[in-house]
Amino acid sequence: MRVGYARVSSVGQSLDVQEALLREAGCEEVFAEKKSGTTTEGREALEQAINFVRSGDTLVVTRLDRLARSGSDLYAIVDRLSAKGVFFQCIQQGAVDTTSSMGKLVLGILGAVAEFETALRKERQRDGIDKAMTANPEKYRGRPAKLDRAAILRLSGEGMKPADIAREVGCNRVTVHKVLRAEREKAEPA
Repeated sequence: MRVGYARVSSVGQSLDVQEALLREAGCEEVFAEKKSGTTTEGREALEQAINFVRSGDTLVVTRLDRLARSGSDLYAIVDRLSAKGVFFQCIQQGAVDTTSSMGKLVLGILGAVAEFETALRKERQRDGIDKAMTANPEKYRGRPAKLDRAAILRLSGEGMKPADIAREVGCNRVTVHKVLRAEREKAEPA
């Protein structure tokens, strides 16, 4: 039996194209999910597909990166399948077919390439963040410190205006108004 597995990373993406390709490839059953592929954790449909397949079956994906983004995850999944006597095929990378020794070699090479691409993507993302932090350090100064409600109340009691309190405490003027309103509501009798 040919069993398909389809995955997209985000809710806004569609599984339709992958599911259609898997059906065209003869998959009688297709497991699909919308989850990140950077890890196998939390990917229920993948787990269901692996549990579903039996010896002699073939798990089919449209592209290798739909199954795994790291070599270690890819090899772990393929090892689990092999231990069950299940084969693995990739439609768009047709040479990836664990029914042959050449397919196993190609799988190893493509797995290494997929891992390399993930590492490059992370490096580019980190470079972009570093560049943005250098260009505008105020915007990227990290998580703001815990709000000092006591300071807001004290400064308000001293007659300071909300906009000045916000600058002094390092928060938004609206936040100051919310703190003051909450304090008034607490003080009012029920």
